[in-house]
Amino acid sequence: QVQLVESGGGLVQAGGSLRLSCAASGRTFSSYALGWFRQAPGKEREFVAAIRWSSARTYYADSVKGRFTISRDNAKNTVYLEMNSLKPEDTAVYYCAADRTSDPRALNDAGRYDYWGQGTQVTVSS
Repeated sequence: QVQLVESGGGLVQAGGSLRLSCAASGRTFSSYALGWFRQAPGKEREFVAAIRWSSARTYYADSVKGRFTISRDNAKNTVYLEMNSLKPEDTAVYYCAADRTSDPRALNDAGRYDYWGQGTQVTVSS
C-alpha cells in the first residue's frame, strides 16, 4: 500500500520561504514520478512541479519556475518542494502525488497520478 505523507506547510509572509516534504512508503519508487499539486478555494487543482525518481529530471509550472525547487532524497524516500519568494497567490492546499508511468508528456496532468497524500495548507499573507 503506497502512502504519501506531506508536512511543512504553514503561514508565512509574502517574500518568505517554506519547505514541504513528502514521505513516500509502500514500494520502490525508482520507476515513478512524484509531483506536487495545489488547490486554492474555489479553484481547480493545478500542477506545481514534478520529478522523475530515476533520473531526477524536474518539471515546473510557469507560475513557480525560478521560485520553487523540487528534489528527492533516495535514502529517505522523500520528495521536497522548496518554495521561495512566496506570493499571496501561492496560498493553497499542497498535495504530493505519485505516478507509476512517469510519462514526461503528462506529468502536469493530475488524472495520471495514482496515489495522493492528504495535503498540507500553505498560507501566504500580504
